Amino acid sequence: MSYECIIEENIVIFKFNYGKVNAITTETLEALNGILDRLNNEEELKGLILTGEGRYLSGGFDLATFTSFKDGDEIIKWFELEEDVMYKLFTCPKPVIAAVNGHATAAGMIVSMASDYVIAVNHPKIKLGMTEIKIGLALTPAEMEIMRFGLDTNKNMKDVVFKGELFGVQQAYDMGIFDELVETPEELMEKAKAKVSALIDTPGRPFILLKEFQRKHVAEDIQKGLKEYNWDELVKTFTDESIIGTLKMVLAAIS
Repeated sequence: MSYECIIEENIVIFKFNYGKVNAITTETLEALNGILDRLNNEEELKGLILTGEGRYLSGGFDLATFTSFKDGDEIIKWFELEEDVMYKLFTCPKPVIAAVNGHATAAGMIVSMASDYVIAVNHPKIKLGMTEIKIGLALTPAEMEIMRFGLDTNKNMKDVVFKGELFGVQQAYDMGIFDELVETPEELMEKAKAKVSALIDTPGRPFILLKEFQRKHVAEDIQKGLKEYNWDELVKTFTDESIIGTLKMVLAAIS
């Protein structure tokens, strides 16, 4: 499987675990989709912690998938699923905590920015970033609005999305896009669980309504963007031989 999922103390811990970089596959998206439905529907579940196995949270979506689409319909179908899951993650009524155990790039960064609170291990070798612009990829409506929301300022957007360079967790903390740094993986999970409980375990669970109010305008922008989106742009991107060639080179390098 491309993920692990356990429930501890009524908190869902979803761990990316596929290949060298914990790539997010179709299977991963479908599993996360089901977990988000459970969080919506099961009162006893308190929240969600996203983390990864080993040295990565996630290095992004599975490039083997990106380089093997059969036709335009398959490309659109895949991204419809991806956008739906990213939207549901962003609007999940329960607390979502990103427990950044290692490198978080591309989709690994996007799911972090979709979270309510980001805690990272303070290790100088951990790299973060959005390198899509350098390999010929833009962002989809949900991805773009999530990054805009999470990065908070136009300067951060320019520094992270448009430069396409990697940076460290201390810089992310200094930029205000990561909330807390810890020294060990054990402390990371302890703090993540404690944050879920702190946010949700109050009389009447006002967090749920506060989060809805906080994110409502962005959620509406995502839905509007998806209605107006020209899906043919995605087909053009993922049938462009130069882009596919670059993606195959990156895939070979990380394999």
